[in-house]
Amino acid sequence: MHVGALDQGTTSTRFMVFDHSGAVVAVAQQEHEQIFPQPGWVEHDPAEIQRRMMSVIEQGLQTAGLAASDLAAIGITNQRETAVVWDRVTGEAVHNAIVWQDTRTADLVDALAADGGQDRLRAKTGLPLATYFAGPKVRWLLDHVPGLAERAESGEVLAGTMDSFALWHLTGGPNGGVHATDVTNASRTLLMDLGTLDWDDELLKVVGVPRAMLPEIRSSSEVYGEAVGPAAGVPIAGILGDQQAALFGQACYDVGDAKNTYGTGCFMLLNTGTSRVPSTSGLLTTVGYQLGDAPAVYALEGSIAIAGALVQWLRDNLGLIESAPEIEALAGTVEDNGGVYFVPAFSGLFAPHWRSDARGVIAGLTRYVNKGHLARAVLEATAWQTREVLDAMQTDSGVGLTSLKVDGGMVQNELLMQFQADVLGVPVIRPTVSETTALGAAYAAGLATGFWSGFDDLRGNWREDKRWSPAMSDGDRAAGYGQWKKAVSRTLDWA
Repeated sequence: MHVGALDQGTTSTRFMVFDHSGAVVAVAQQEHEQIFPQPGWVEHDPAEIQRRMMSVIEQGLQTAGLAASDLAAIGITNQRETAVVWDRVTGEAVHNAIVWQDTRTADLVDALAADGGQDRLRAKTGLPLATYFAGPKVRWLLDHVPGLAERAESGEVLAGTMDSFALWHLTGGPNGGVHATDVTNASRTLLMDLGTLDWDDELLKVVGVPRAMLPEIRSSSEVYGEAVGPAAGVPIAGILGDQQAALFGQACYDVGDAKNTYGTGCFMLLNTGTSRVPSTSGLLTTVGYQLGDAPAVYALEGSIAIAGALVQWLRDNLGLIESAPEIEALAGTVEDNGGVYFVPAFSGLFAPHWRSDARGVIAGLTRYVNKGHLARAVLEATAWQTREVLDAMQTDSGVGLTSLKVDGGMVQNELLMQFQADVLGVPVIRPTVSETTALGAAYAAGLATGFWSGFDDLRGNWREDKRWSPAMSDGDRAAGYGQWKKAVSRTLDWA
């Protein structure tokens, strides 16, 4: 038997099949369109994503040479905070999905913060008021799609993050589809109380989202329903937001375990156990995972909006490279960044700053600088942003990091990984399976159905592929970090 994972990401949807050792048996992946109607607005077409989901499941099973009956379970992992509202009867979305990077809710968020400040809802939600989160995106749709608010009150339309949309369609859609989400995704809406793990009446009223349209909140590892379509009859048994799924896939099950995922954005999570650690340093307090009836495990998270997306920008908007992997060779044509720092505040700055008024800056340009220096500055931006998050994490948790487990698409870039170790001053460790997001979703589903017996089973699957040790002097590290912080200060108060 095997376990499948549907990974509905920001730029693509994938279906992966894993064996009992956690090895990848098959991958099928399809990209979907990124829609930019206005500056700062980012949308996806839910109908396109739905087609991609069904297609990659079919492809993945074919590639693996498996029938649906060969799968013990399927787990779902997803781009978090992206919000979609759809018709309960037809299954069709009432509007494009509003993506987590989208900043159209800035005025709404400012209005909410006018009474009580940016941390008004933090005690209950663990989150600052920011355009990042899903609840205000749903509220924006209710305010801007004619007649939608009335239909929402009567339960004619459903709302959720992409995991809910995927689960509903995978389990039958209009014909008995299950409308549920898990605690990790619900914790990213500004609508769930971290203590009760349920939608909160006060939060719903403040943000302006009716309970009638929202999914039921369940644990991250249990059987939600059975699939229809290409995986007919297979239990859907795990749901984790993508970053929590990576934490789970990296076997970070002990207090103090941390991982960093390098994808479109960059996300560092630290397991804080069953206690919620409030952040005073600009981090998020979030749910890490919950297995069935067990108590929830919490995490501190530092979210960086733009990481791999900056490499895509260099490729698509500037044409300096033809494919993303080329950036490593281009950056390798120079010894250092030539004094250039690139702060990619394209949609404001996320952790630890939370400034939606920031915009991107390239600082330190001289006639000496060439495209190699620019490429290196692009890679270094991800490492410096990670350093800022790590500093905040150590301040909040009191836990000193001894090493960092890394995963995601950018960890194949060895120049970046070495620089990351240099600026953190701790070893950076890449596992054999770097696609830990899908693996984490598979683990959650496999635990719920008995395919894996417990954490020891999963820890036994984790293997180190490569490790980078710091090779930078303390003086150089401090000087570079000082310049980075100076560049960050230039991005503020722009929009």
